[in-house]
Amino acid sequence: MLKIKYIFLVGLFSAALIGCDAKGEDPGTEYAPQMYHSVAYEPLTQITDQSAGSWLSSREDGKGEFFNSNVNNPGGINMREPVANTVRRDAKGMLPYRVHKDSIDYAAEFIKNPLESTDEYLTEGKRLYQNFCSSCHGEKGDGQGKVGVVYKGVPKYNTGRISKVSEGHIFHTIFHGKGRMGAHGSQISQEDIWKIVFHVQELQKQ
Repeated sequence: MLKIKYIFLVGLFSAALIGCDAKGEDPGTEYAPQMYHSVAYEPLTQITDQSAGSWLSSREDGKGEFFNSNVNNPGGINMREPVANTVRRDAKGMLPYRVHKDSIDYAAEFIKNPLESTDEYLTEGKRLYQNFCSSCHGEKGDGQGKVGVVYKGVPKYNTGRISKVSEGHIFHTIFHGKGRMGAHGSQISQEDIWKIVFHVQELQKQ
């Protein structure tokens, strides 16, 4: 009896393996096919017509190939809206910076660095400055970076009016850009910009 069971199990296992075999146009048996052919939800597009691309569709749910609305979300939207009356904060609890780019005088007077000056932040600020700023402003803040040498007019941090600008002014300038300097708010987090501010303030003193 045990031998018969053994033969039966071996035959069943062999049949399962044969059924999975892919040959030519036959893809074989797919287990959990939705893992291989998952519906891609594009956050910035939404096709609500369930028959869109039906002539091309191989979807198991019977909907068109181009239909990409998330039926699990209200209104079929692909990107969930934030909870009403809430404001997004980053991991440090910082609110989005919403001071208008033309309000640099306001930023200079009222915007303060929320981080405490520590050796760790000063070291990190120097590293970030070297990565993002030194190519124009130079490692010493003298405007003699490789780009600054070619495009004249990059100011020195330790002379004239620039040596006296506030932390809010520096942050606002990095975030929104100023003159020929491009905005970096989309490339560097607010926290990292404030770390760079620490280093720029050190360069102002040199």
